[in-house]
Amino acid sequence: MDKNNAPWMKLDNAAKIFPSTGTKRDHKVFRFVCELREVVQPQLLQQAAEETLESFPNFKSVMRRGLFWYYLEESDLLPVIEEEQEPLCAALYEKNRPGLLFRVTYFGPRINLEVYHVLADGTGAMWFLEEMVCRYLSLSYPQLQDQWRKDECTPPIFRRQEDSYSAHYGKTREKGNRVERAFRFSGRKLPEHRVRAIGGLMSVGQVKALAKKQQATITVMLTAMLLLAIYQEMPVSHRKRPVVISVPVNLRNYFPSDSSRNFFTLIQIRYDFSQNSPEFSQIAASVSQQFQQQLTKEKLGKHINSLIAMEKNPIARAVPLGLKNLFMRLGGFFASMGETAGLSNVGQVKMPEPFRPYIRLFDVFTATDKLQICMCSFEDAMMVTFSDPFRDPAVQRRFFRMLSSEGIEIEIITDHWEETL
Repeated sequence: MDKNNAPWMKLDNAAKIFPSTGTKRDHKVFRFVCELREVVQPQLLQQAAEETLESFPNFKSVMRRGLFWYYLEESDLLPVIEEEQEPLCAALYEKNRPGLLFRVTYFGPRINLEVYHVLADGTGAMWFLEEMVCRYLSLSYPQLQDQWRKDECTPPIFRRQEDSYSAHYGKTREKGNRVERAFRFSGRKLPEHRVRAIGGLMSVGQVKALAKKQQATITVMLTAMLLLAIYQEMPVSHRKRPVVISVPVNLRNYFPSDSSRNFFTLIQIRYDFSQNSPEFSQIAASVSQQFQQQLTKEKLGKHINSLIAMEKNPIARAVPLGLKNLFMRLGGFFASMGETAGLSNVGQVKMPEPFRPYIRLFDVFTATDKLQICMCSFEDAMMVTFSDPFRDPAVQRRFFRMLSSEGIEIEIITDHWEETL
Protein backbone atom coordinates (compact mmCIF):
# COMPACT_ATOMS: atom_id res chain seq x y z
CA MET A 1 0.00 0.00 0.00
CA ASP A 2 1.28 3.48 -0.91
CA LYS A 3 2.13 5.15 2.41
CA ASN A 4 1.35 8.62 1.04
CA ASN A 5 -2.20 7.63 0.09
CA ALA A 6 -2.97 5.19 2.93
CA PRO A 7 -6.18 5.83 4.90
CA TRP A 8 -5.56 7.04 8.44
CA MET A 9 -7.49 7.94 11.58
CA LYS A 10 -6.87 9.80 14.82
CA LEU A 11 -6.19 7.95 18.05
CA ASP A 12 -9.21 7.82 20.34
CA ASN A 13 -9.11 9.75 23.60
CA ALA A 14 -7.82 6.90 25.77
CA ALA A 15 -5.25 5.79 23.19
CA LYS A 16 -3.52 9.18 23.14
CA ILE A 17 -1.88 8.69 26.53
CA PHE A 18 -0.43 5.19 26.01
CA PRO A 19 2.54 6.02 23.71
CA SER A 20 3.75 8.61 26.23
CA THR A 21 3.34 6.59 29.42
CA GLY A 22 4.74 3.19 28.42
CA THR A 23 7.85 1.97 30.25
CA LYS A 24 10.47 -0.75 29.75
CA ARG A 25 8.34 -3.09 31.86
CA ASP A 26 4.83 -1.82 31.10
CA HIS A 27 4.57 -1.63 27.31
CA LYS A 28 0.80 -0.99 27.51
CA VAL A 29 0.24 -4.47 26.08
CA PHE A 30 -2.32 -6.96 27.37
CA ARG A 31 -2.93 -10.61 26.56
CA PHE A 32 -6.04 -12.73 26.06
CA VAL A 33 -5.70 -16.50 26.02
CA CYS A 34 -8.03 -19.18 24.70
CA GLU A 35 -7.03 -22.67 25.81
CA LEU A 36 -8.43 -25.40 23.59
CA ARG A 37 -8.76 -29.09 24.39
CA GLU A 38 -6.32 -30.07 21.62
CA VAL A 39 -2.93 -28.80 20.45
CA VAL A 40 -3.12 -25.77 18.12
CA GLN A 41 -2.44 -26.30 14.41
CA PRO A 42 -0.42 -23.20 13.40
CA GLN A 43 -1.26 -23.23 9.68
CA LEU A 44 -4.99 -23.16 10.44
CA LEU A 45 -4.48 -20.44 13.04
CA GLN A 46 -2.63 -18.38 10.42
CA GLN A 47 -5.59 -18.67 8.04
CA ALA A 48 -8.09 -17.85 10.81
CA ALA A 49 -6.12 -14.75 11.87
CA GLU A 50 -5.94 -13.41 8.31
CA GLU A 51 -9.66 -13.97 7.74
CA THR A 52 -10.54 -12.29 11.05
CA LEU A 53 -8.43 -9.27 10.17
CA GLU A 54 -10.83 -8.47 7.33
CA SER A 55 -13.63 -8.00 9.88
CA PHE A 56 -11.62 -5.57 12.04
CA PRO A 57 -10.21 -2.77 9.84
CA ASN A 58 -8.53 -0.95 12.74
CA PHE A 59 -6.42 -4.05 13.50
CA LYS A 60 -4.71 -3.55 10.12
CA SER A 61 -3.19 -0.29 11.36
CA VAL A 62 0.34 0.77 12.17
CA MET A 63 1.01 3.78 14.40
CA ARG A 64 2.84 6.80 13.04
CA ARG A 65 4.07 10.01 14.60
CA GLY A 66 2.63 13.34 13.44
CA LEU A 67 3.60 16.90 14.36
CA PHE A 68 0.92 17.20 17.07
CA TRP A 69 -0.43 13.67 17.67
CA TYR A 70 0.25 10.04 16.88
CA TYR A 71 -2.19 8.54 14.38
CA LEU A 72 -3.14 5.13 12.96
CA GLU A 73 -2.45 4.38 9.30
CA GLU A 74 -3.94 1.43 7.42
CA SER A 75 -1.40 -1.10 6.13
CA ASP A 76 -1.38 -4.28 4.08
CA LEU A 77 0.72 -6.16 6.66
CA LEU A 78 -0.39 -9.60 7.81
CA PRO A 79 0.22 -11.20 11.20
CA VAL A 80 2.83 -13.97 11.31
CA ILE A 81 1.71 -16.80 13.59
CA GLU A 82 4.58 -18.28 15.62
CA GLU A 83 5.03 -20.43 18.68
CA GLU A 84 5.33 -18.31 21.80
CA GLN A 85 8.93 -17.21 22.42
CA GLU A 86 8.83 -13.58 23.57
CA PRO A 87 8.43 -12.61 27.25
CA LEU A 88 4.85 -12.06 28.38
CA CYS A 89 3.31 -8.90 26.88
CA ALA A 90 6.51 -7.82 25.10
CA ALA A 91 6.56 -4.46 23.28
CA LEU A 92 4.56 -4.23 20.06
CA TYR A 93 5.35 -0.67 18.95
CA GLU A 94 8.83 0.22 17.67
CA LYS A 95 9.30 3.85 16.65
CA ASN A 96 11.68 3.18 13.78
CA ARG A 97 10.01 -0.01 12.52
CA PRO A 98 6.22 0.36 12.48
CA GLY A 99 4.37 -2.95 12.47
CA LEU A 100 0.98 -4.34 13.39
CA LEU A 101 -0.12 -3.47 16.91
CA PHE A 102 -1.20 -6.98 17.86
CA ARG A 103 0.48 -10.39 18.01
CA VAL A 104 -0.96 -13.91 17.74
CA THR A 105 1.09 -16.82 19.10
CA TYR A 106 0.39 -20.34 20.32
CA PHE A 107 1.80 -22.73 22.89
CA GLY A 108 0.46 -26.29 23.06
CA PRO A 109 -3.35 -25.92 23.24
CA ARG A 110 -3.20 -22.16 23.93
CA ILE A 111 -3.95 -19.35 21.47
CA ASN A 112 -2.52 -16.02 22.66
CA LEU A 113 -3.66 -12.61 21.43
CA GLU A 114 -1.53 -9.68 22.62
CA VAL A 115 -2.73 -6.14 21.85
CA TYR A 116 -1.15 -2.71 22.19
CA HIS A 117 -3.71 -0.65 24.13
CA VAL A 118 -3.58 2.12 21.51
CA LEU A 119 -5.45 -0.22 19.18
CA ALA A 120 -8.29 -1.50 21.36
CA ASP A 121 -9.51 -2.10 24.88
CA GLY A 122 -10.30 -5.48 26.40
CA THR A 123 -13.77 -5.68 24.87
CA GLY A 124 -12.54 -4.94 21.34
CA ALA A 125 -9.71 -7.43 21.69
CA MET A 126 -12.06 -10.10 23.01
CA TRP A 127 -14.36 -9.64 20.01
CA PHE A 128 -11.35 -10.21 17.74
CA LEU A 129 -10.28 -13.33 19.66
CA GLU A 130 -13.81 -14.76 19.71
CA GLU A 131 -14.13 -14.50 15.94
CA MET A 132 -10.61 -15.85 15.35
CA VAL A 133 -11.31 -18.87 17.56
CA CYS A 134 -14.63 -19.50 15.80
CA ARG A 135 -12.88 -19.38 12.42
CA TYR A 136 -10.04 -21.61 13.65
CA LEU A 137 -12.39 -24.27 15.02
CA SER A 138 -14.48 -24.13 11.82
CA LEU A 139 -11.31 -24.87 9.83
CA SER A 140 -10.27 -27.63 12.26
CA TYR A 141 -13.66 -29.32 12.41
CA PRO A 142 -15.60 -29.11 9.11
CA GLN A 143 -18.81 -30.13 10.88
CA LEU A 144 -18.74 -26.73 12.62
CA GLN A 145 -18.62 -24.63 9.44
CA ASP A 146 -22.42 -24.50 9.15
CA GLN A 147 -22.84 -23.95 12.90
CA TRP A 148 -21.35 -20.47 13.09
CA ARG A 149 -22.70 -17.13 11.98
CA LYS A 150 -20.23 -14.27 12.22
CA ASP A 151 -22.74 -11.94 13.87
CA GLU A 152 -22.89 -14.29 16.86
CA CYS A 153 -19.27 -13.52 17.70
CA THR A 154 -18.88 -9.88 16.71
CA PRO A 155 -20.96 -6.69 16.46
CA PRO A 156 -21.89 -5.01 13.15
CA ILE A 157 -18.79 -4.08 11.18
CA PHE A 158 -19.81 -0.54 10.15
CA ARG A 159 -19.58 0.78 13.72
CA ARG A 160 -16.34 -0.92 14.78
CA GLN A 161 -14.12 2.05 13.91
CA GLU A 162 -16.19 4.67 15.73
CA ASP A 163 -14.51 6.94 18.25
CA SER A 164 -17.19 6.48 20.90
CA TYR A 165 -15.67 9.07 23.25
CA SER A 166 -16.33 11.83 20.72
CA ALA A 167 -19.72 10.35 19.82
CA HIS A 168 -20.92 10.71 23.43
CA TYR A 169 -19.23 14.02 24.24
CA GLY A 170 -21.35 16.57 26.11
CA LYS A 171 -20.72 19.82 27.99
CA THR A 172 -21.24 18.81 31.64
CA ARG A 173 -17.91 18.00 33.30
CA GLU A 174 -16.80 16.61 36.64
CA LYS A 175 -14.71 18.57 39.12
CA GLY A 176 -11.03 17.68 39.17
CA ASN A 177 -9.70 15.88 42.24
CA ARG A 178 -6.24 16.24 43.74
CA VAL A 179 -4.23 13.02 43.56
CA GLU A 180 -3.62 11.70 47.09
CA ARG A 181 -0.55 9.52 47.43
CA ALA A 182 -1.48 5.86 47.94
CA PHE A 183 0.45 2.93 49.35
CA ARG A 184 2.79 1.51 46.69
CA PHE A 185 4.64 -1.81 46.83
CA SER A 186 8.42 -1.81 46.58
CA GLY A 187 10.91 -4.64 46.63
CA ARG A 188 13.12 -6.73 44.42
CA LYS A 189 11.85 -6.99 40.88
CA LEU A 190 12.17 -9.65 38.22
CA PRO A 191 15.23 -9.34 35.93
CA GLU A 192 15.21 -8.00 32.37
CA HIS A 193 12.10 -5.88 33.01
CA ARG A 194 9.96 -9.02 32.99
CA VAL A 195 6.41 -9.45 34.24
CA ARG A 196 5.10 -12.68 35.78
CA ALA A 197 1.55 -14.02 35.54
CA ILE A 198 0.05 -16.29 38.21
CA GLY A 199 -3.52 -17.42 37.61
CA GLY A 200 -6.09 -19.32 39.61
CA LEU A 201 -8.63 -21.51 37.81
CA MET A 202 -11.81 -22.01 39.82
CA SER A 203 -15.48 -22.84 39.48
CA VAL A 204 -17.86 -19.99 38.67
CA GLY A 205 -20.55 -21.82 40.64
CA GLN A 206 -18.39 -22.05 43.76
CA VAL A 207 -17.36 -18.39 43.56
CA LYS A 208 -20.96 -17.26 43.02
CA ALA A 209 -22.08 -19.28 46.04
CA LEU A 210 -19.38 -17.71 48.21
CA ALA A 211 -20.29 -14.19 47.01
CA LYS A 212 -23.95 -14.88 47.84
CA LYS A 213 -22.90 -16.06 51.30
CA GLN A 214 -20.94 -12.81 51.74
CA GLN A 215 -23.96 -10.81 50.44
CA ALA A 216 -21.84 -9.28 47.69
CA THR A 217 -21.30 -9.46 43.95
CA ILE A 218 -18.29 -11.41 42.70
CA THR A 219 -16.45 -8.19 41.76
CA VAL A 220 -17.12 -6.58 45.15
CA MET A 221 -16.05 -9.71 47.02
CA LEU A 222 -12.80 -10.17 45.08
CA THR A 223 -11.96 -6.45 45.30
CA ALA A 224 -12.43 -6.59 49.08
CA MET A 225 -10.24 -9.72 49.27
CA LEU A 226 -7.54 -7.97 47.25
CA LEU A 227 -7.63 -4.96 49.58
CA LEU A 228 -7.34 -7.23 52.62
CA ALA A 229 -4.49 -9.28 51.09
CA ILE A 230 -2.59 -6.06 50.34
CA TYR A 231 -3.19 -4.77 53.87
CA GLN A 232 -1.81 -7.98 55.37
CA GLU A 233 1.42 -7.52 53.36
CA MET A 234 1.82 -3.78 54.05
CA PRO A 235 4.67 -2.78 56.37
CA VAL A 236 3.15 -1.38 59.57
CA SER A 237 4.90 1.95 59.00
CA HIS A 238 3.11 2.34 55.63
CA ARG A 239 -0.43 1.62 56.83
CA LYS A 240 -1.17 5.32 57.21
CA ARG A 241 -1.48 5.55 53.41
CA PRO A 242 -4.74 4.46 51.73
CA VAL A 243 -4.88 1.42 49.47
CA VAL A 244 -6.30 2.45 46.08
CA ILE A 245 -7.50 -0.02 43.44
CA SER A 246 -7.88 1.29 39.88
CA VAL A 247 -10.82 -0.39 38.09
CA PRO A 248 -11.49 -0.02 34.34
CA VAL A 249 -15.16 0.36 33.39
CA ASN A 250 -16.54 -0.78 30.03
CA LEU A 251 -18.51 2.28 28.91
CA ARG A 252 -20.49 0.18 26.39
CA ASN A 253 -22.55 -0.98 29.36
CA TYR A 254 -23.75 2.62 29.84
CA PHE A 255 -23.59 4.24 26.39
CA PRO A 256 -24.50 2.56 23.07
CA SER A 257 -21.37 1.59 21.14
CA ASP A 258 -20.19 -1.20 18.85
CA SER A 259 -16.67 0.22 18.57
CA SER A 260 -13.79 -2.26 18.76
CA ARG A 261 -11.47 0.61 19.70
CA ASN A 262 -11.02 1.92 23.24
CA PHE A 263 -14.17 2.90 25.10
CA PHE A 264 -13.51 2.62 28.81
CA THR A 265 -12.68 4.79 31.78
CA LEU A 266 -11.19 4.23 35.22
CA ILE A 267 -12.70 4.53 38.67
CA GLN A 268 -10.86 4.21 41.97
CA ILE A 269 -11.84 2.12 44.98
CA ARG A 270 -10.14 3.44 48.13
CA TYR A 271 -9.79 2.06 51.64
CA ASP A 272 -7.84 3.71 54.45
CA PHE A 273 -6.92 1.04 56.99
CA SER A 274 -5.57 3.69 59.40
CA GLN A 275 -9.12 4.99 59.86
CA ASN A 276 -11.28 1.95 59.10
CA SER A 277 -11.64 -1.62 60.29
CA PRO A 278 -9.68 -4.42 58.59
CA GLU A 279 -12.71 -6.69 59.02
CA PHE A 280 -13.74 -8.19 55.67
CA SER A 281 -17.42 -7.31 56.08
CA GLN A 282 -16.56 -3.63 56.61
CA ILE A 283 -14.22 -3.57 53.60
CA ALA A 284 -16.82 -5.24 51.38
CA ALA A 285 -19.52 -2.77 52.49
CA SER A 286 -17.27 0.18 51.63
CA VAL A 287 -16.33 -1.31 48.25
CA SER A 288 -19.98 -1.93 47.39
CA GLN A 289 -20.95 1.62 48.30
CA GLN A 290 -18.12 3.11 46.21
CA PHE A 291 -19.09 1.05 43.16
CA GLN A 292 -22.72 2.16 43.50
CA GLN A 293 -21.76 5.82 43.84
CA GLN A 294 -19.36 5.89 40.89
CA LEU A 295 -21.06 3.57 38.39
CA THR A 296 -23.86 5.83 37.21
CA LYS A 297 -24.41 7.03 33.67
CA GLU A 298 -24.40 10.66 34.83
CA LYS A 299 -21.03 10.43 36.62
CA LEU A 300 -19.38 8.42 33.86
CA GLY A 301 -20.71 10.85 31.25
CA LYS A 302 -19.19 13.80 33.11
CA HIS A 303 -15.88 11.95 33.24
CA ILE A 304 -15.94 11.37 29.45
CA ASN A 305 -16.69 15.06 28.91
CA SER A 306 -13.76 16.12 31.09
CA LEU A 307 -11.35 13.90 29.16
CA ILE A 308 -12.55 15.12 25.76
CA ALA A 309 -12.50 18.76 26.91
CA MET A 310 -8.79 18.49 27.72
CA GLU A 311 -8.14 17.00 24.29
CA LYS A 312 -10.12 19.81 22.58
CA ASN A 313 -8.37 22.60 24.46
CA PRO A 314 -6.92 24.84 21.69
CA ILE A 315 -3.70 25.48 23.62
CA ALA A 316 -3.12 21.77 24.21
CA ARG A 317 -3.84 20.99 20.56
CA ALA A 318 -1.20 23.50 19.40
CA VAL A 319 1.58 22.02 21.55
CA PRO A 320 4.07 19.92 19.49
CA LEU A 321 4.00 16.17 20.12
CA GLY A 322 7.40 16.13 21.85
CA LEU A 323 6.17 18.50 24.56
CA LYS A 324 2.83 16.69 24.79
CA ASN A 325 4.71 13.46 25.45
CA LEU A 326 6.67 15.11 28.25
CA PHE A 327 3.56 16.56 29.93
CA MET A 328 1.60 13.32 29.60
CA ARG A 329 4.52 11.30 30.94
CA LEU A 330 4.71 13.57 34.00
CA GLY A 331 0.93 13.41 34.42
CA GLY A 332 1.00 9.63 34.17
CA PHE A 333 3.77 9.43 36.78
CA PHE A 334 1.90 11.56 39.32
CA ALA A 335 -1.34 9.66 38.65
CA SER A 336 0.44 6.36 39.28
CA MET A 337 1.48 7.61 42.73
CA GLY A 338 -2.21 7.55 43.63
CA GLU A 339 -2.70 3.86 42.75
CA THR A 340 -1.73 0.71 44.65
CA ALA A 341 -3.00 -1.93 42.23
CA GLY A 342 -5.42 -2.53 39.37
CA LEU A 343 -8.40 -4.87 39.05
CA SER A 344 -10.22 -5.66 35.81
CA ASN A 345 -13.23 -7.96 35.47
CA VAL A 346 -13.77 -8.72 31.78
CA GLY A 347 -16.82 -10.78 32.67
CA GLN A 348 -18.26 -13.82 30.91
CA VAL A 349 -16.93 -14.85 27.52
CA LYS A 350 -19.79 -16.14 25.35
CA MET A 351 -19.16 -18.46 22.42
CA PRO A 352 -21.68 -20.11 20.05
CA GLU A 353 -22.97 -23.32 21.68
CA PRO A 354 -21.53 -25.84 19.13
CA PHE A 355 -18.00 -24.51 19.76
CA ARG A 356 -18.00 -24.67 23.54
CA PRO A 357 -17.00 -28.34 23.97
CA TYR A 358 -13.71 -27.64 22.13
CA ILE A 359 -12.64 -24.88 24.57
CA ARG A 360 -11.31 -25.35 28.11
CA LEU A 361 -10.92 -21.75 29.33
CA PHE A 362 -10.20 -18.11 28.58
CA ASP A 363 -7.66 -16.00 30.45
CA VAL A 364 -6.51 -12.36 30.47
CA PHE A 365 -3.63 -10.39 32.00
CA THR A 366 -1.54 -7.32 31.27
CA ALA A 367 1.95 -5.84 31.37
CA THR A 368 2.30 -3.68 34.46
CA ASP A 369 4.65 -1.73 36.75
CA LYS A 370 2.44 -2.53 39.75
CA LEU A 371 0.22 -5.33 41.00
CA GLN A 372 -2.61 -6.09 38.56
CA ILE A 373 -5.43 -8.63 38.75
CA CYS A 374 -7.64 -9.56 35.79
CA MET A 375 -10.51 -12.01 35.65
CA CYS A 376 -12.85 -13.57 33.13
CA SER A 377 -15.04 -16.66 32.92
CA PHE A 378 -16.19 -19.18 30.34
CA GLU A 379 -18.93 -21.67 31.18
CA ASP A 380 -18.01 -22.78 34.74
CA ALA A 381 -14.28 -21.98 34.36
CA MET A 382 -13.22 -18.72 35.99
CA MET A 383 -9.65 -17.43 35.68
CA VAL A 384 -8.34 -14.89 38.18
CA THR A 385 -4.83 -13.91 37.09
CA PHE A 386 -2.28 -11.64 38.75
CA SER A 387 0.52 -9.96 36.83
CA ASP A 388 3.26 -8.04 38.58
CA PRO A 389 7.00 -7.25 38.36
CA PHE A 390 7.99 -8.40 41.87
CA ARG A 391 10.00 -11.48 42.83
CA ASP A 392 7.89 -12.30 45.91
CA PRO A 393 4.25 -13.21 45.10
CA ALA A 394 3.15 -12.61 48.70
CA VAL A 395 -0.17 -10.90 47.93
CA GLN A 396 -1.09 -13.61 45.43
CA ARG A 397 -0.48 -16.31 48.05
CA ARG A 398 -2.67 -14.55 50.62
CA PHE A 399 -5.43 -13.87 48.10
CA PHE A 400 -5.70 -17.44 46.84
CA ARG A 401 -5.42 -18.84 50.38
CA MET A 402 -8.38 -16.67 51.44
CA LEU A 403 -10.48 -18.22 48.68
CA SER A 404 -9.17 -21.71 49.41
CA SER A 405 -9.99 -21.36 53.12
CA GLU A 406 -13.59 -20.62 52.12
CA GLY A 407 -13.83 -23.91 50.25
CA ILE A 408 -12.98 -22.69 46.72
CA GLU A 409 -11.00 -25.33 44.80
CA ILE A 410 -8.20 -23.58 42.90
CA GLU A 411 -5.76 -24.80 40.26
CA ILE A 412 -2.74 -22.49 40.05
CA ILE A 413 -1.43 -21.86 36.51
CA THR A 414 1.77 -19.97 35.80
CA ASP A 415 4.38 -20.04 33.03
CA HIS A 416 3.05 -23.26 31.51
CA TRP A 417 3.30 -25.36 34.66
CA GLU A 418 0.44 -26.23 36.96
CA GLU A 419 -0.15 -27.41 40.51
CA THR A 420 -3.11 -27.74 42.85
CA LEU A 421 -3.40 -25.22 45.68
